[in-house]
Amino acid sequence: MSPRDKQNKIDFRWFIVRSLPHQEKKLAGMLEQYMKQAKNMLEVYCPVHTTVNVCRHGEEKPLPLFAGFVFVLSTQEAVSEFIERYYPEGTILYAPKKEGERKASLLTIPEEQMRLFKDFNENYADQVIILERPYSDYIFNPKTNEPNEIVKIIDGPLAGREGYLARFRRDKRMVFKMKAMGSDHYYTVSIPNIWSLHVVRLHNAEGDRQTVGTRKERAVDLLVGILQDCGYGEQTLPALYDLMDEMVAKPSLVNLCRELLKKGHERLSHRLTQLSAGEAGLILNLVRYEHDNRGYVKTTWPKLVIRPFLTPTSGTEPDSVEDETELPHKDFTEIIRKVGITEQVYYPSREQDDTVTTMYYAHIGIMPSASGEGKEDMFILFANWDVFLDEYFRTSGKANERLVNGTTLSLRGEDANKETNKLIESFRNYAPALYRILTDETSKIRAVEGLKIGGHTLNVMAVTATAEEKERAKDELITTCIRICKEINSTTHLAVWRRYLRTVWLHV
Repeated sequence: MSPRDKQNKIDFRWFIVRSLPHQEKKLAGMLEQYMKQAKNMLEVYCPVHTTVNVCRHGEEKPLPLFAGFVFVLSTQEAVSEFIERYYPEGTILYAPKKEGERKASLLTIPEEQMRLFKDFNENYADQVIILERPYSDYIFNPKTNEPNEIVKIIDGPLAGREGYLARFRRDKRMVFKMKAMGSDHYYTVSIPNIWSLHVVRLHNAEGDRQTVGTRKERAVDLLVGILQDCGYGEQTLPALYDLMDEMVAKPSLVNLCRELLKKGHERLSHRLTQLSAGEAGLILNLVRYEHDNRGYVKTTWPKLVIRPFLTPTSGTEPDSVEDETELPHKDFTEIIRKVGITEQVYYPSREQDDTVTTMYYAHIGIMPSASGEGKEDMFILFANWDVFLDEYFRTSGKANERLVNGTTLSLRGEDANKETNKLIESFRNYAPALYRILTDETSKIRAVEGLKIGGHTLNVMAVTATAEEKERAKDELITTCIRICKEINSTTHLAVWRRYLRTVWLHV
């Protein structure tokens, strides 16, 4: 048997048959009767939830979406024979002819795709709203001109769909594109109740802009890292304030390097000449802000214990082999480790997603633990989560319980008899690694309020370990803190905590 004969007579595939207007149910009935006597026709599917809301000129009207189509699992020969003998008014849909092909081929749907389509049609089709504006109009929020968040559905019949999280009056909906049956035309559609789906945020590789706060924090952190690497130690903050005063008076890095060289700060001068264009831009932006808001740096950074947990620059460059180095401080030793953070990103211009790995530096402090006195030598390893945990520790009572444990809220939709459950925004629901730390008494890693480090206190993620356990504890602390960062940053929920996260991970 030739490949063509095998394809026509033996291979079962899902074909799409177009009926006359309003005759899809009649056609489906005829196919089901024919199927009883035909050997090579296995299933007939006629979408029943074909009505969607179409938004035109600000009004939503119910219109058919899949009307006029019947799906048949059959061999090509069997469905063609049926059309020819019993329903010549119908047509089998052809796929659009591709460049280089001699002729068009019949349009078929893979079994997995058909299963998801049936699931979607039965559960979601009547929730879809077709929009009159093009898909590209939803890239930005028209009121703020900021990029809308990009989200991707992880599971269910809409798995793999990517789109924008846009606000419609008081509601947030996911806007995405859906291909019309039998053509290259795409609908722009929205689906409400996005909170009921499992979605993740995708980093906008073209449109996301770091907040002004993040850019300023990155600039200060860059200067702090450079000063520590140049050996300023306990004098790092006074030196930082002096640098800002010099730059505000004469906003020129070239002039600053010359002045530092004259004053004997040769190593610092040389280090600043090695700044990249991007790094220099960060610092000059900070200087301009300091010029307009004198005393900003000194007021915002009145103390320095250890740098934020994840930073884009190392300060002291880790060993090229180990990707890790140590920086001694008066009261502790700082471990700086190079780590790769992999994120899902989206390119709006290409309508493609990808994964991108960016290098950051994890900062961990280690010092003897007071609990080790008179016993086996113990050490405490800690990461700076000061502002984030300060906000958490400020919550109390029911607010804290709800934030950590999470609950579901019963809602009644337009159908008074139908009740749905909405997950409350909480660490339990959306940041499980953080939830375990805050609730599991057996967790080695703990959120510690006001850890005493020399003359300062700091809110930290910490773990206590013996000398033999230090390496494993260090790895576990870094890995767990990165997991928490990624969980909070990738959820469409916990937006407030993403803002505080920027003080832990100088990224968002």
